[in-house]
Formats: sequence, C-alpha cells, structure tokens
Amino acid sequence: MSLKLRLASMWTPEGTLASMLDRVERTTLAALDALVGKHAPGMAAGLKGPSGWNGAGVRTGGGLGQRRTAMASAQNARVKALVEALGRDRAVEAGREALFPVGKRLGAEARDELGVGDGPDDLERAARILYRALGIDFTLERGADGSMALRVHRCALAGHYSTEACEILSAADEGVVAGLNPRYSMRFEQRMTAGPAECLACIREERK
Repeated sequence: MSLKLRLASMWTPEGTLASMLDRVERTTLAALDALVGKHAPGMAAGLKGPSGWNGAGVRTGGGLGQRRTAMASAQNARVKALVEALGRDRAVEAGREALFPVGKRLGAEARDELGVGDGPDDLERAARILYRALGIDFTLERGADGSMALRVHRCALAGHYSTEACEILSAADEGVVAGLNPRYSMRFEQRMTAGPAECLACIREERK
C-alpha cells in the first residue's frame, strides 16, 4: 500500500473531496449530454448544467452537500430526457454502456494518483475515499471464495435519482472498480431507489 493511499484513507481534505466530486460531475454529465444530443437533440437545449461553475469550468462555491445535490439533479434531468426519447429499457441500456467506461477512466486515474496496489485492501481503501466524496457509506463483507459484498447504507444521491438514473449511474461505479483494479469486477444486484433499504453489489476477482 502506498503512503499516499494510507494517508488519504485516514483523512482527506474537503478541498480534495470537492475536486474528486467535480471530476465525476464533469465527466458523467459530458457523457449524458452526448447521449441526449444523439438521441434527443430537441431536448438538449432545455437542459441546464448545475450552477456554480465559472467560465473557466471551475466550481466557484457551495459545500459538498450542495454540489452533490446539483450534480444529481442535473444527471437526473438528462436521464429523464433519454427515457422520454428512447423508452426506459433502451435508455438504461444506452446510458449504462456510456457510463461504464467513464467510471473506468475515473478509477484508473485514481489508481495512479493514489498509488493503489493489486490487493483487495487497497481496492477497499480507494473506494472509500471516492465514495466519501459522493456522500456514500458502505460496509464490505468478504466471502471465503474471495468474493466481496458491498452494502451501501447511506447515499446522498439516492433521494435525487429516479430508478432509471440510479441504474445508469451505478454503471459508472462498476467501472470505477474495474479502473481501480482490473482484476476485479462489480455488479449491483439491488438499489435503494427501487425500494430496498440498502444497495447491494457483488465484487468478484476475475479469473484468468
């Protein structure tokens, strides 16, 4: 485990968390805007980005909670436009296909920046840092076969997402894990936006 990862897992400054959140916001909205532009061009002009950005593309204010709310609302609006244009199933399929590689790039960048190693402990520490920026709390249960069950108990974004938005954006989460450690894959099996009290995802090591 790198010293940088160890220190960041113990304490991450709010400014660093805000930068992580801003990066997630920029990249996910860019992917969703591209989809809306392709499948629902008539709706694209009516979609607004979250407030608080200046002309240089830098956040100018607002705490983490405000930023999360603004991001989730903007993401949700774009997913709604996609669903109206394509129907639920096609919108979810297209959204997940677009958001997974976005998350994978974010995970790979974090892997390099934090010095994430190949073991499951490093994966867990890095995921906790990134989820801290998003306002997500989870526990990780490890099975005897090496698999892991990730249980999300609190998600600051869930209250602002439709079920379709959560299903699409969770593909970015799955991509992040693949980027943090290509040896692992994650798949959500339940989401609290659909009714359960917690989200549940299964993480497995890819066997070669």
